[in-house]
Amino acid sequence: MGDQRALARTLLTRRTYAEEAGIALADRPAPLYQLLVLVTLLSTRIRAQVGVAAARELFAAGYRTPQTMEAASWQERVDALGRGHYRRYDERTATMLGSGARLCLERWHGDLRRLHREAAGEPAQLRRLLTEFPGIGPTGADIFLREVQAVWPELRPYADRRTVAGARRLGLPATTDRLARLVDDVDFGRLASALVRVALGEESAGQISRGVATR
Repeated sequence: MGDQRALARTLLTRRTYAEEAGIALADRPAPLYQLLVLVTLLSTRIRAQVGVAAARELFAAGYRTPQTMEAASWQERVDALGRGHYRRYDERTATMLGSGARLCLERWHGDLRRLHREAAGEPAQLRRLLTEFPGIGPTGADIFLREVQAVWPELRPYADRRTVAGARRLGLPATTDRLARLVDDVDFGRLASALVRVALGEESAGQISRGVATR
């Protein structure tokens, strides 16, 4: 257990995907919408780092709320995605971002806390509502819930299949409850995000384990 806790502490030094995209995640309309944008980008068959870079470009262009995203022209969204090297799916994604912003405004009045309340914080209901957004399927819903548990504490501990896959690669517990015992409750989302990086091959499980062993 000691070695596992040391591994977990090491993983907690990593940034979440939301942090890497420049999102100061909080239970407020703008950052929750920004997370939705990031999830839309990460839901395509593209490297996570490209999705993060594209999100940063969209936010730098001022498209941080559903109002500004919808007000931007399709070409402006395409151009911002291109600056983030998000080129393979840029035209389709630009359309989905506009449609998603409109849905967020029309159904949730631009505030995803309303979606949260409608689902009563239930993960299954949240996943169902999130997949109504264009481009977001079950995997995208998992990404959103994995990251948002930092500010929606009733979701904790939330681990998706990629989190579990990363845990297995590191020899950590492969069940959510046992994995959650390795860190404080508030830190579980960060741990889950770091484990996904291992599952995706962004970080080497062997290097992390060797680094902990040599301390």
